[in-house]
Amino acid sequence: MLATIFAAAEGFVRPDIDWHALAPELVVLATFVVVLLVDVFTEEHSRWTASSFAGIGLLGAIVPLLTLAVRDGDPASLFGGGFVVDDFSLVLKALFLVAGYVTVLVSSNQIAEGDYHEGEYYLLLLASIFGMMTISSARDLITIFVAFEMLSIPTYMLAAWRKRAQTGIEAGMKYYLIGVFATGVMLYGMSLIYGGTGSTLLSEIGAHIGGDFGQEPVAVVGILFTLVGFLFKVSAVPFHNWAPDTYEGAPTPVTAFLSVASKSAGFVAILQLVFLGFFGRADVVRPFMFVLAVATMTVGNMIALRQTNIVRMFAYSSVAQAGFILVPLSVIGAGSADTADQILSSMVMYLLVYTVVNLGAFAVIISVSRRTGSGEIASWGGLFTYAPALAVSMAVFLFALGGIPPAVGWFAKFQLFTAVVKADTTLGYAAGVAMAVNSVISLGYYLGVMRTMFMDDVPDGDTTPVRVPPALVAAVGITVVATLVVGFLPGLVGDLADHATFALSLGE
Repeated sequence: MLATIFAAAEGFVRPDIDWHALAPELVVLATFVVVLLVDVFTEEHSRWTASSFAGIGLLGAIVPLLTLAVRDGDPASLFGGGFVVDDFSLVLKALFLVAGYVTVLVSSNQIAEGDYHEGEYYLLLLASIFGMMTISSARDLITIFVAFEMLSIPTYMLAAWRKRAQTGIEAGMKYYLIGVFATGVMLYGMSLIYGGTGSTLLSEIGAHIGGDFGQEPVAVVGILFTLVGFLFKVSAVPFHNWAPDTYEGAPTPVTAFLSVASKSAGFVAILQLVFLGFFGRADVVRPFMFVLAVATMTVGNMIALRQTNIVRMFAYSSVAQAGFILVPLSVIGAGSADTADQILSSMVMYLLVYTVVNLGAFAVIISVSRRTGSGEIASWGGLFTYAPALAVSMAVFLFALGGIPPAVGWFAKFQLFTAVVKADTTLGYAAGVAMAVNSVISLGYYLGVMRTMFMDDVPDGDTTPVRVPPALVAAVGITVVATLVVGFLPGLVGDLADHATFALSLGE
């Protein structure tokens, strides 16, 4: 028996692993272990340190990202081409780490208040971020699925964190049940793709989809079913019904995290599948995405106009923003190679901008709700009279979401519009008109909140200044500065998005 084992060991070839390429994920994994040890071996009154370790670990993971960005040589390809570290993955990993750090900032204040005293909160947050980072480098259906579940399962539990409240239980169960259904549909689509191509690598799938298999009806079904699973994650219509109740029932920091980082991860998976795997049947993707994008923008905006709760309003706003991000895919493959590059760049840029702006808006919502004790928009009346900094900050974020200069949102929407129109197709022009109309509709509820803050009276007449904890001040300050600076100097993010390209030539 031992002789057999030793003989097998002699023939074993150790895989060549680029540990530098895996360093960001390894730092997050090490942070997870540290936070776990803190939670297990410290007293209850000392577990607040978990947030500090989580924040430091997320910032520390940015260091190897920077070293990977400046190192010479080709992008790293590991595990038979199933995990690739290229410029696209580096930019998106940085986005997830920053989003995670800001989420820790807005959550740490809640821990100080005793709302989330368990260390498990940060363990689930770190586990989800680890899955998001993995999915940004995944170039294989199996890797994409495992990473997708790695980021989803912790968020199911985070959404139900208020386990003693009926709304919290409803939020978690609705998110979980619809998520499981979407995963089943996605797996069925992946099985059809694998059955027809004989491979799970996106590079090989792309070759088969562009060949004879792509013309088979089963290939079309596989493409659409696979995309549906990720369209649930980004809350595209008609897969959006979970979002409003989940956003309202979950703790506000969790809502902020779900609305940006989790949504961005879904878009990352869609971009990888469309550009690397399904580009050969772009003629199938275009009309599908056009219908979804227009429906998502319109439904999200129209329902948001009727909301009286600030969190539900932002939930439907998040649905509408997902529609804007999907719009460029309605012209994918219809123009030149430059058009395809511009589509990818514009979508990455919008993800970067939207993440920062929405996190900042939720940081303000958390700060104001501490004072008002209500999520109703009417409770924001006269906010400028007793919390002018918060009111101005929220105005900046609302301007950005509405696409009004000088906040950075105007440039992000302009980039999307340019990419769509540049394709010079009927679908492109129709999508451009839909974007313009929906941008105007969205101002109805964004400016409505601003009117309440600056022109309405304080409901209870209490104008005592709001005391904002340092962590929330930092979160609001970072996002406001980023929103305004990039608004005046959009090239800072534009150049970053332009470099977020796939390593298309990588093989196994």
